[in-house]
This record gives sequence, C-alpha cells and structure tokens, in this order.
Amino acid sequence: MKKKWFVAMLSLFLIFALSACSSSGSGSSGGKVTVDVFQYKVEFKNQFAHLVSQYKKVHPNVTINVTTVGGGSDYGAALKSKFASGSEPAIYNIGGPQDLHDWKGKLADLSDTQAAKDALPGTLAGVTEGKVVYGLPYNEEGYGLLYNKDVFKKAGIDPASIKSSADLANVAAELDQKKAQLGIQAVFAFPVKEQWVTGLHSSNVFLSPEFGENVSNAYKSKTVSFKYGQQFKQYIDLQQKYSVQPTASMDYATQVEQLFSNGKVAMIQQGDWVSTTIQGIDKNFEKNNVGLLPIPIDGYKTDSIPVGVPMYWAVNSNKDANTIKAAKDFLDWMNTSSQGKSIVLNDFQFIPAYKGYDASKIQDSIAKEVYSYAQKKKTIGWIFMGYPTGWGMNTLGADIQQYTSGKMSWNALEKDAENAWKTNRGQ
Repeated sequence: MKKKWFVAMLSLFLIFALSACSSSGSGSSGGKVTVDVFQYKVEFKNQFAHLVSQYKKVHPNVTINVTTVGGGSDYGAALKSKFASGSEPAIYNIGGPQDLHDWKGKLADLSDTQAAKDALPGTLAGVTEGKVVYGLPYNEEGYGLLYNKDVFKKAGIDPASIKSSADLANVAAELDQKKAQLGIQAVFAFPVKEQWVTGLHSSNVFLSPEFGENVSNAYKSKTVSFKYGQQFKQYIDLQQKYSVQPTASMDYATQVEQLFSNGKVAMIQQGDWVSTTIQGIDKNFEKNNVGLLPIPIDGYKTDSIPVGVPMYWAVNSNKDANTIKAAKDFLDWMNTSSQGKSIVLNDFQFIPAYKGYDASKIQDSIAKEVYSYAQKKKTIGWIFMGYPTGWGMNTLGADIQQYTSGKMSWNALEKDAENAWKTNRGQ
C-alpha cells in the first residue's frame, strides 16, 4: 500500500510540475492564450502578419489570429456584425469620441500599458475620458493631393504655385489640355465608390475649420452648417470633371494601383498609407516621383494638410483577464519593444505616434513629406472621427455618389447631410 501511495503521489507531483513548467513559458498570461484581432488597415496586412510571426517566436504560448476588413468595406458595420455573431475579437479598432461612446461597454482600460505612457502628446485625446485611456494610436497619417512630379515637370508647372482653389483649377485645366503629350489618360483618378475618401477625408478638409479643427467639438455639435460648402462642391466638381471615367465605379485599386502608380493620371487624393501599395508596383516611382500638395481652403488655410491619428487599437473588456493581459502585452510589444518598433518603422512604414522612435529613419517619400508638414505645424485637424455614427460614409459619401451621377443637387446634398446629423444627435 505504501508503495502504491508513493507512486500515486509521485505521479501527482509530476503532473503539477509539468503543469507549472507549461505555465511559466513566454505566454503573457502564463498558459496558452488565443488573441483574435479584427483590424481595418488592408495596406499593411502582409507586414502585420510578419509582425505576428515574430511575436510568436518570443511568445510561443500566445496565438494571434488576425482578420482584416477594410479598403472598400465598411469596417464599422463589419465590426458590429462580428460582435453580433458572438465571436467577439480581443483586439479591434475604434476611431475617436463617437466610437468611444458607441463601444463604451466593451472597452478595456489601457491606461496601465507602456504604449499609453509612450504615446505622443495629443494623440490620446479622442480616446480618453477623465484619466482613463481606452485606445492606443496606430500611427500618425496625413493626406492631400499626391502628384506625379515628372508630369508636372513636363507640363512646366511648379507645384509651389498652387496657393488657392483657383490655382488648382487652372493647373487641372492646363494638364487636361496637355494630357496627350504628357501621356496621361486624365488629370485625376476620383474614386467616388470609396465613400471613406469622399465622405470622410474630402469632407474633413472643408468641415474641420467649422469645428475649430477639434474632434471633440465635432462630436459635441448638434448641427453641421457647411460653412465652406461651396468650396467643397468646387473641389468635388473639379475632380469629377477631369477624372478618368466612370468615377462611380472607381475603387482604391483602380485609383492607386492601375492609374496613379502606372503614371496614367497626374493627381489623386490619398495619403502616406498608399506608399507600400505604390512600392509594390514601382519602387522608383514611389521614391522619386510622388509629391504631396495641400488641398487649399480659400480664406482659411491654403498651405496645410490634414494630419492625425487614423485609428486606435482597443481591447475587448468582455474577455477573460488572461486574454486581456495577453492583448495588452502584444500591443505593448508592437509599439514599444525594440523589435516591434523596428517593424513598425521599417516594414509598416508608419509615422510613429509614440516616443522612442528615430523619425529620421522614416523611409517612404510621402511619409517624409507628411512629417515635414507636421514639424512646420502646417496641418489641419482630423475631425471626422467626431462625425455621427455612419454619417460620413453612409450619408455624405452616399450623397456625393448621387450628386456626381446627376441624381441629386448640391443644395439637396447639404440639406440631407444637415438633417441626418441633427437626427443622429437627437435634434
């Protein structure tokens, strides 16, 4: 009996010992943890997969599963469907004050993360309530009119001469007249199908001054008045007039990959996030031939570009404590460890939103220009994260599609957008 008792106790001891060894591995919570990530940025999908593989090497007990929904898809709607399906992700993306309100019951406190401590001043403003931080910035981004330097040079146009909406219109007309000799199909590639380009990014340029360039002001406002609505209309009209047609079906891939990267148009509205896409088609073109122009707002700012945080990483507070800790550890590693920072800077080609990065090592040409505008404080605020839920894409973006196809007047567009804003904000 004593021998059997001893064997039984020895077996139990071995089981506990093995269990302890398993728990003391590199996984964030000790045991094996699975962290599901549901994210929106299609441009760095492959680079993000590489980062996850590198994380797995040093944290073998943590499995990171990534689902990417973005580009032409509505990430916000897809995220709601994901939660409704019962398969809630551990890490997902929120955009600012409106999303903070919409997802409040499903957001973990990230104030204790190293990433929150290292975030650059001002980058957490849209996702902080009191002293509680609910999101960690992806990066900083900027956008405007990307232009083909060779085309401008051949046409004898100095980009620095564009200092007003009239200047931009004159340049577009001149490029259109010379398009045959310049070897381009059209001046612009206007992706009306992409409601985020028109309803969010384009509108931000002309609505930002209305709200003092402050996202919180936009979020708190019960109304929108389109103070610079006529300039917004002129900007939409200009692209529609001089774009490759049909614009209604033009998407991101057609605009960036097929047309701009192959030198078939002179200008597109996009930002530094397209660099990796362009590099995949023609590295020399991205490095030497892409410039960035402001979208001028007469009577306000004509020499500045919108710069801000595009999206934030959030952690699902509905998950168990081990998963939440593993999710936080992953986000900290990505944004603050030496290996993670190297991938973020060199592979993602992000403009960092955290301290501890050597910004002089920013590689891509568009990001360098964005960073230069930011350093010179030649920027316009990002306020579209304060739009009512779905308003920018589903109302304004959809109405711009109707307007450019001749099915809606601009006055009707403004009235519809104003009413939708009031209704959403309870007016």
